[in-house]
Amino acid sequence: MKEGKSSAKLNNNNNQQQQHQNGHLSPFKLAKLLDPEASWDKDQLGDVLHWIRQVVALVCGLLWGAIPLVGGIWIALFLLISSGIIYVYYGMILKIDEDDFGGHGTLLQEGLFASITLFLVLLLFPIISFF
Repeated sequence: MKEGKSSAKLNNNNNQQQQHQNGHLSPFKLAKLLDPEASWDKDQLGDVLHWIRQVVALVCGLLWGAIPLVGGIWIALFLLISSGIIYVYYGMILKIDEDDFGGHGTLLQEGLFASITLFLVLLLFPIISFF
């Protein structure tokens, strides 16, 4: 009876590993986001940094568009806040070696242009919807 359960469990683990390799089931877990001991590959870390930037762009764009704060200083402040959050996340929370992922420039650039676009669209959205 024990042998049947252990072989079924082993078979289930093999199926999960095959699904992970085929890309059908993501091995990514939410707890990994704050675990400095977790191992990251370049694509996973890039995806996380990209989506963090998008959330920051969403919040800042909607907030500053609703106030309305416009001008170059506010765009520069968004870039500073966004890059600061990314740097603190990978440098101090995850404590990864940035040289393994292409250096500071590569990590800080991840998702930057898409977040600037989202920020600017959301910044102008309340003005456009008013007309």
